Amino acid sequence: MSDLVRVAVDAMGGDYAPAEPVKGAVEAVNADERVKVQLVGQVDVIEKELQKYTYPKERVEIVPATEIIETGEPPVNAIRHKKDSSIVVGMKKVRYGEADAFVSSGSTGAVLVGGQTIVGRIKGVERPPLAPLIPTKDGVSLLIDCGANVDARPSHLVQFAMMGSVYMEHVVGIKNPRVGIVNIGVEEEKGNALVKETYPLLKENPYINFVGSIEAREIPNGAADVVVCEAFVGNVILKLYEGVGATLISKVKQGMMTSLRSKIGALLVKPALKETLKSFDASEYGGAPLLGLKGLVVKTHGSSKANEFKNSILQCISFSEEKIPQKVQEHLADYKSSREAAKDGV
Repeated sequence: MSDLVRVAVDAMGGDYAPAEPVKGAVEAVNADERVKVQLVGQVDVIEKELQKYTYPKERVEIVPATEIIETGEPPVNAIRHKKDSSIVVGMKKVRYGEADAFVSSGSTGAVLVGGQTIVGRIKGVERPPLAPLIPTKDGVSLLIDCGANVDARPSHLVQFAMMGSVYMEHVVGIKNPRVGIVNIGVEEEKGNALVKETYPLLKENPYINFVGSIEAREIPNGAADVVVCEAFVGNVILKLYEGVGATLISKVKQGMMTSLRSKIGALLVKPALKETLKSFDASEYGGAPLLGLKGLVVKTHGSSKANEFKNSILQCISFSEEKIPQKVQEHLADYKSSREAAKDGV
């Protein structure tokens, strides 16, 4: 039991709590015997949900937390004053080594604030970014940052690129991942002030495989494995991505029901089409890890259903086994040393 990856799950946060977080937790422990889930929240409510399912009792634990941080609450005040909330209690589990990861679909602001103040940043990390996996033509790419740092500086983007590279190589399994910076053209001289200042820093960074600028239309083609941008741009890309995907799937289904011939055709292609559409379902890839913290914090959509919770919990296994925080700290320390040596003329 000591070798299990322990994942604390906020059972009270999100649009469909506690039903979907609990269901996702049960599906996760039934899917992989390496994980143990700690459901954090109101005991009687969680127990009532668990009664619906069959699961290994020794790998699902209830952690009491009486309070709930609502989406509209000011994040700093909520974290400060609601000490017995599911978010605060869950993050303290990570901070004190009683859990390896924390997953929540609750208030994004509270998760971001709590991640930095409770779990804490890795030494050397300036700003922790949110980094979801997004589907592409041949697999997935990491979009970093998608919502944590709207006013980022060049040094932040460089760290995002390095942290994203570590994640993609050691968690997703892509060797020497390609890093691209989101831009309005592929030419080096294009872009706003932030991109122009960041580009040469990425280009000269020996710890990443920088492939230059990437236009938004090339992201779905998988032109880069790590897509770097500040949070405003990243969030717009993510939301548009999700909206277009959902609309396209809806239109395909609608088109297949227009006539008897199309319905027969739909019946023939249904298995292949279902598998293809599944690959473009964002919930299949779990939530967005908040990289750069001493422990793993994963933020899922507020509207997450059980499948996204399950996959978010399962992605914590590789993160924990690969010791991602330690690898991030080592890479950043090496980069800092090389920069200082270059300045000193060594």
